[in-house]
Amino acid sequence: MEIFKLYPECKDNLWGGVKLKEKYGKQTDKTPVAESWELSFHKDGPTRLENGKTLQETLTAAQLGKNCEGFPFFPMLVKLIDAKQDLSVQVHPSDLYALKHENSFGKTEMWYIVEADEGAGIYLGFKKDTTQAEYEEAIKNHTLTDLLNFFEVKAGECYFIPSGTIHAIAEGCLICEIQQNSNLTYRVYDYGRKDKNGNERELHVEKALKVTNLNAYTYAPMKIDVAEGTLLGLSRYFTTTLVNVNGEKTLRADKGSFKCVTCVAGGGSIDGKALQLGDSYFIPAGEGEVLVQGNVRLIMAEVRKYYVGIDLGGTFIKGGIVDDLGRIVYSDKVPTESDKGADKVAENIAALVGSLLAAVGLNTDDVEGVGMGVPGMIDSKAGNVIYSNNLVWKDFRIGEKVANLTGLKVKIANDANVAALGEAKFGAAKGYENVVMLTLGTGVGSGIVAEGKLLEGNKSAGAEIGHMVIKALGEQCTCGRKGCLEAYASATALIRDTKRAMTEHKDSKMWEIGALDNVTGKTAFDYKDTDEYAKKVVEDYIENLAFGITNLANIFRPEVVLIGGGVCAQGDALVQPLQKILNRDIFAGELGPQVPIIIAKLGNSAGLLGAAALLME
Repeated sequence: MEIFKLYPECKDNLWGGVKLKEKYGKQTDKTPVAESWELSFHKDGPTRLENGKTLQETLTAAQLGKNCEGFPFFPMLVKLIDAKQDLSVQVHPSDLYALKHENSFGKTEMWYIVEADEGAGIYLGFKKDTTQAEYEEAIKNHTLTDLLNFFEVKAGECYFIPSGTIHAIAEGCLICEIQQNSNLTYRVYDYGRKDKNGNERELHVEKALKVTNLNAYTYAPMKIDVAEGTLLGLSRYFTTTLVNVNGEKTLRADKGSFKCVTCVAGGGSIDGKALQLGDSYFIPAGEGEVLVQGNVRLIMAEVRKYYVGIDLGGTFIKGGIVDDLGRIVYSDKVPTESDKGADKVAENIAALVGSLLAAVGLNTDDVEGVGMGVPGMIDSKAGNVIYSNNLVWKDFRIGEKVANLTGLKVKIANDANVAALGEAKFGAAKGYENVVMLTLGTGVGSGIVAEGKLLEGNKSAGAEIGHMVIKALGEQCTCGRKGCLEAYASATALIRDTKRAMTEHKDSKMWEIGALDNVTGKTAFDYKDTDEYAKKVVEDYIENLAFGITNLANIFRPEVVLIGGGVCAQGDALVQPLQKILNRDIFAGELGPQVPIIIAKLGNSAGLLGAAALLME
């Protein structure tokens, strides 16, 4: 994979210093050097390559990545800023206002403090809730900074600045700024300075008064550890990660987004090329890896998509912010409170969605929507819970309700189907398009993924594999029929048969556990090598489960069968004999494509990830 060293456009704003030129290696005839636009497709300063061509005219859409496709233009701009003097107090409008009044997008940004002189700082937001009259009076009297927070900053700190937040970089700061691809700024106060032509710089007070958030600002830094480093800032336009390398680290390119890395400390190499303080490199989207070596600190900017995943249970509602790579960026849970009615549950879901977004600094425009896994018979197209025994619901349009409460697109599906989708998209079956999953718990949950999408049947009421009969007139099932797979392959059935064997054989070593009440799904497996009755229980359980899996393999011929649930803690003791029976009994034997049985690996995360994946199909 070819990576590109970037040659930025430099700006000589009057407040700038010389560090970018003398210390950070910027090649320019300009003095001072206030800004270097490291990654820019903007007409006011496009980034170029070593051959003199702009990055924009060099790259293909595939090299930018799929996540950039929905934007009308390149979504971000990365700068280094050297403030030898205070910058103006300013504010940026939201997209909504800017598109209506400026035929431009607004600007949300974040600052990573690369260097800071002793006592250096930034102005950011109001100290307290402020009235419009107080704001106007302070501008008029040149006392605006008295109303603002002044944060004394240190290298390594990060500040996220949503549109509408009044701010200014004070002297002595060197900052890496990641922002929307916009150069739209409303200057509120500039200390009466004059430009090189002796003129005071234009102010935009009237416009600023219309777009400024007058509420008190609270500094809430976000630092979330992920595989590549620490997430510092999220939005639909940019995701920023701090990457520390002490030795070597591999950065993996994916088809979703490019990566732009800027060296803010140390040095080394990237893909064998020299990597020095101030250097920026562009890693195209695709399938590949880039090796970084040395002792180096990088700010990495990319474009990721975000989703809210909700796993609705009878006791708790679990929720998470999930990105398109399948990373759960942040998660939390709240009580379900189903006893207070369906509307109350929907309100709790909406409140959880709001708190999840707030915790990572996202707003509703930054996420693709809400995906939900819900227990029961679900009409996923209509967003309707036809019936849920767990929640005691009948014909509740939870999708519509949550959409109205949150203002977000909502998709729902049965919770077992969602878990299967999660495993297929991001878990043990990642890379497979055709998957059948069984969850061996109190019952037998199931899900079918065909050609990468859930196969749910008419009004999403199908895929109830646990209620496939494997023995005519066999054990009673909770569904009312007899002989269902669930009545033989669930953990409940395994416990029943273990107790039955112990009751019928008082000489069983399994009685060492003390009493029937102590029997669990692992009891028979624990004693199978020393007790013939336990061995028989395990053999019968595996044979019955294998009957069901073989039927599924013959019907769907999936690329893989996944099994999950507590029973799967037995690992090879369960999987190997199951695989042996399947290989023996599958239609056409070795002549047809083989169907491996593997254990699911996402555990409790499968529901969140699968719910989010509903919006990725």
